[in-house]
Amino acid sequence: MMLQIAVCMKQVPALNEGKMDEGMGTLIRKDIPPVINVYDLTALETALRLKEEYGGKVTVFSMGPESAESLLREAFAMGADRSVLLTGPEFAGADAVATAYALSQAITARGPFDLILCGRQTTDGDTAQVGGAIAQFMEIPSIYWVSRIHAVTPASCTVTALTAKGHASCRIDFPCLLTVERELAVPRIPGLGAKIAAKKRQPEILTLQELPDRDSSHYGRPGSGTRVIKIFSPREPAPAAAVSMKGKEAAAYILEWLDEQTEGGIR
Repeated sequence: MMLQIAVCMKQVPALNEGKMDEGMGTLIRKDIPPVINVYDLTALETALRLKEEYGGKVTVFSMGPESAESLLREAFAMGADRSVLLTGPEFAGADAVATAYALSQAITARGPFDLILCGRQTTDGDTAQVGGAIAQFMEIPSIYWVSRIHAVTPASCTVTALTAKGHASCRIDFPCLLTVERELAVPRIPGLGAKIAAKKRQPEILTLQELPDRDSSHYGRPGSGTRVIKIFSPREPAPAAAVSMKGKEAAAYILEWLDEQTEGGIR
């Protein structure tokens, strides 16, 4: 059995602090060092273990600027066979839906694949929507929150997935998409030799003109279904003050304070 596995990965800001572009409603990433999204490392490790057990190839996909090539070289160092960077100005400013559509087009262009793996979510957006949207655009089945992969056959796999009421065991036919939980696998740390060898490898660059759908209005900000109306930094809370009162005096003080906080809405 030779599984063809695709893994979607993303570079995210290494820090949870940064400046926002109030006009665009996006994070200014220029001066923030990037790292691989931690959830995506679990997806890659899962793919590599499946390849080692059942045979096959692992292809990593990422969408971003050309600087994201460093992410893909890290994937090579871990053991990925192939990497594809979808890049170009047409993809800038994409929301979760436009990102998923672009990745689905890239995967289709370089497929077919038996299995597509995504991390649970990204640490910069936290929407946890891209994986399911990719599956929807590709019209393939998907399962979220997979915590274990059991039997794998040439036609399907059986997994355990988290649910609101506990765990569920499911069998899903290939081709399919799974989003994986961090508990599924601890990512390996590549050795120095693997890192040196990975620096000599070049990710494959994929542009809009090589996708099945080359209409630029379907990508980036034009293709996004959501718009950021307003962004602002949270207000610093006022310093806390301790007061000592009793009975009705304390009750009256609390009501007055609540009225001030809610602009009179408490009554």
